[in-house]
Amino acid sequence: MNRARAFIAAGAVLVLGAVNFSIAEKEAIKRNGAVVLIEIGPRDPRSLMQGDYMALNFPLARRIAATWRSGAGAPREGGHGIAYVTLDEQRVATLAAPGAAGSLPLRYRVRGGQAWIGTNAFFFEEGSAARYSSARYGEFRLDAASGEAVLVGLRDAKLEAL
Repeated sequence: MNRARAFIAAGAVLVLGAVNFSIAEKEAIKRNGAVVLIEIGPRDPRSLMQGDYMALNFPLARRIAATWRSGAGAPREGGHGIAYVTLDEQRVATLAAPGAAGSLPLRYRVRGGQAWIGTNAFFFEEGSAARYSSARYGEFRLDAASGEAVLVGLRDAKLEAL
């Protein structure tokens, strides 16, 4: 019986350690990552009306998925891939060819046959939907080594933080 408890305790420590390590990685990206702005496509008005989140739709993700159909081949469902982006003077990302001058890696996940960049939702305090209804860009912090992107906020058409 004591051996079983020891295995359970060790398993719990491993799981909690892995979760804490993942959180620490995301926090480091938020602190030290490069600012990258990614345009938001049409949003789901039902999610805004619910008042606690905004469903996000990134045209860049659709462009990434379109490269699969043009011969690059999709990563397997649930897998990861790397796309490359370049940033304009305002730090807005556009899809680039691998190895393009000044390009940065952007890691994405494949869910439902689509590319997901960071997340597909932005959660906010209930009752503050009006504040975010003018969102046109997702503000990410990007780790240039791994390509991992963390959504940290939303910006309007003038690139002002919301």
